[in-house]
This record gives sequence, structure tokens and C-alpha cells, in this order.
Amino acid sequence: MTGEGTTGEGTTGETATTVVVADDQAVVRRGFAAILDSAPDLKVLGEAGNGAELLALVATHQPDVAVVDVRMPVMDGIAATQRITDEYPSTKVLVLTTFDLDEYVYDALRAGASGFLLKDVTADRLVDGVRLVGDGSMLLGANVTRRLVADFAVPTRRAAPVPGLEDLTRREREVLLTVARGLSNIEIAVELFISEATVKSHVSEILRKLCCRDRVQLVIAAYESGLVLLPTPS
Repeated sequence: MTGEGTTGEGTTGETATTVVVADDQAVVRRGFAAILDSAPDLKVLGEAGNGAELLALVATHQPDVAVVDVRMPVMDGIAATQRITDEYPSTKVLVLTTFDLDEYVYDALRAGASGFLLKDVTADRLVDGVRLVGDGSMLLGANVTRRLVADFAVPTRRAAPVPGLEDLTRREREVLLTVARGLSNIEIAVELFISEATVKSHVSEILRKLCCRDRVQLVIAAYESGLVLLPTPS
């Protein structure tokens, strides 16, 4: 299933979120691709059976989202994720795993993935997850979030300066705090009584000021700086 271009159109004529799917299990890969391609606002441009094939697809199509299995032959999902985030930063990576505590998933997030989903995910959850990541949100389970934060924000260590933090407005700091809690744009909008469009604008500005690639890095920056404190184990 390979598209002919780098953009797609939904049934309403609006530009669809473009996707590529990589998994070495053909049945799983084709199933995920079929589910995603059936959504009116998503367009699957191609499938890959390993990391090398995935890189070729991304280089050709530069999709909005790459749905990537962690464990693949030739080049695994971690190495592929690192290459994609380094060479094609506009493509967001959503990794697939069997267990949410898989060390490979954690490594993939550190390599720049925007989130993960378990491989037994429901069709609706898969579609919603791709939409969220394509929209610039992160998709992390509570266990992975805690481990990600703990690795970068040790409670006994002094807060590290984060360039650009002092340039944030009061509202941008409020938004950063909600991002650090893992809230989506819609959830932030409801909590802060602002529109989702305003949230997106604030998040984009925060990413620019802090020179962060994505929301995962924003979470790390919030804890690293001491703006958010990691709970001390009881």
C-alpha cells in the first residue's frame, strides 16, 4: 500500500495526516495500515517490514507520522527512530510495543519518539493515537512517563538551567506545567479555560523558546529546570 505523494486529502477536501507503518509481521502491519487508511482524516502512504525500508519510505514521502514497531530486522525501531528524528524532524514517530515497560520503548522515546502504543491496541485507540501525535501531542503511558522523568530529574540533584525558560510568559509557564503532566491540547484548553487553538500557539512558542524538538523534551525540561518537582519516594 504505497501512496503517490507526500500529502493526502480527507473526504472533506482538507489535508489528511499522512502515515507510514513499519512492522516485520506482515499481518499486523497490513491490519494497522488498513485501520488507519480507513479513517477519513488519515492517509497511509506505505508500509515497511524493517527499519531500512522505513527510512526509504520516510525519505520519499516525509509523512506526518511513522508508526514503528520496536523490534525489526536489518535496522530496529530505535535506530530508525533516531535517524528519522535527526534527518526528518517533521515526521513524528509513534512506536509499537508488546509491553509498556519494554526497555526498547524507553530507548525509542529517548531517541525522539513522540509516544507509544501497545500492539494489542483497539482500532479506535490506534487512530486517535496517530491523530494526537500528528497534532504535536505526546502519547505516553504513566509507567514510561515516570521512568523518563526519573532518568533526567533525580530529586537529590540541583536543578539545571534551561536556556529560554526565563523568556516564558506567565501563561506559557502554566501551559508548560500542564504539558509536563501529560495533558493533551484539549485537556489543557479545558483546564486553563482557553481555546485549543490558543493552546497550540502557546506550545509552539514554548518549543521555540526552549529549543525543544517535541513535547517529550518539554517534559524533561520542566523537571530538569526544577519548575516541576519529582516526588520524593516515601
